[in-house]
Amino acid sequence: MATRIRLQRHGSTHTPIYRMVVAESTSPRDGRFIEVLGTYNPHANKAEDEVNVKIDRVDHWISVGSKPSDTAKTLIKKARNAKPAEAVEVAPAETVKVAEPVEAAERVDAA
Repeated sequence: MATRIRLQRHGSTHTPIYRMVVAESTSPRDGRFIEVLGTYNPHANKAEDEVNVKIDRVDHWISVGSKPSDTAKTLIKKARNAKPAEAVEVAPAETVKVAEPVEAAERVDAA
């Protein structure tokens, strides 16, 4: 059967939280699924907390023929464009001269 990448609705009445899942196309919206690929919280305070998606697993499922829904496709694009916190460029460090260890006798004399 055909698989789809789509959202499952969770959370309470006015504060939904969605899971991005891979499921059979015939299963119900909140029903049986194969794998959880991430989450989407539309009420998140920070933009980086809004979409959390395992891009490598999404790529795997797309490569084996799974098709994302329109909303899932939009969220995947958003997750790909988000800049990960670890990828921030750091200027090359200048060489730092490391102090040589001080002998115990020298430390006592200095005091």
